[in-house]
Parts: sequence; C-alpha cells; structure tokens
Amino acid sequence: MQLSPDAALVVIDVQQGFDDPVWGARDNPDAEANIARLVDAWSDASRPIVLVRHDSRSPGSPLTPGTPGNALKPVVASARHDLLVSKHVNSAFYGDPDLDGWLRARGIRELVLCGIQTNMCVETTARMGGNLGYRVVVPLDATHTFDLEGPGGLRLTAAELARATAVNLAGGGFAEVVSTDEVVAARP
Repeated sequence: MQLSPDAALVVIDVQQGFDDPVWGARDNPDAEANIARLVDAWSDASRPIVLVRHDSRSPGSPLTPGTPGNALKPVVASARHDLLVSKHVNSAFYGDPDLDGWLRARGIRELVLCGIQTNMCVETTARMGGNLGYRVVVPLDATHTFDLEGPGGLRLTAAELARATAVNLAGGGFAEVVSTDEVVAARP
C-alpha cells in the first residue's frame, strides 16, 4: 500500500462519552490501541492530523458539550493535530470548520479514517469523502461500534455491523478497507 506524504489522518469522535454503558455491547477492544498507533505514525511523519468531536444536541446525550463525556479520550486528547472539527451530525464533512475546504486549500486528496462508531460517523464520513473525490482508506481495526436494534426487533451485533460497513465501503467503491498494520507500513 502507498499513501501520499500529505495523506490526512481523520480521527472521528474518540470521546469519553462512548465509554458510557448506555451504548451497550461494543466490538474491537483493540480500537483505541490501533488509533494510538496511527496517531503516533502520523505525528512521527509530520503528516496532517484532524480530530473530530461530536457535540451532541440531543438532550441527555453522553456527548453533550460541557459534560465529561464530550471530552476526547486520553489516547487522542493530547495528540498533535492540525485541525479540530466540531460536528452535530454523522459526517465530519458537516462540521465547523469546514473539513472539505480545509483539505482542498492544502491540496490533500487522501484520507485515512479511524474512530467511533464504525457504522455511523466513520462510515458516513467515508461515504461522503468518496463522493467528494477523495481517496479514502479505513483501517477497520482502528474503529469500533455497538450492538444496534432496528425495525421490528431486528438486532445486529457490533461485529456484524462492522462487517457490513466493510462490505458497504469497499463493495460500494467508497473506501479501501484495510488493517492498521497495512496503513502503518504504507510508503509515501
């Protein structure tokens, strides 16, 4: 795998509030360690890092601004970064400041996405990035999600949702789904 020297690492919603039991059972206990490996690799290479924080507007959300849950987890809280995007919806492209504008102003065309939740904000950002013409790479083992219930009592486990995201992104042509090892070993 090759990545351009200016490929941006976009770290999505790695926040304390996702440790709240209200979310239910999660997958991938190694997600945060893999996110840390990516942040370290990007810092060591002086590549651009974008941190994204979900500032929920839903009453009682563990991600509400001003609450402890809104804070970034220690794995990224003190990470060197070039931009912090605050958002209220699933896509990091609908945040403040404007992620697409910031990337285009710097000529950045490749994104590596990691964070929380795999099938929500990571997948939505990846789909939009692909639609906007970026090369998007998602090291799936640097994401995690939670079991989810849908209509009629249909329930999918977090692992099933992560697999569905991998199929959606790669099969739909939105992103390359890889491992953290592959990204860390990638050459510019």
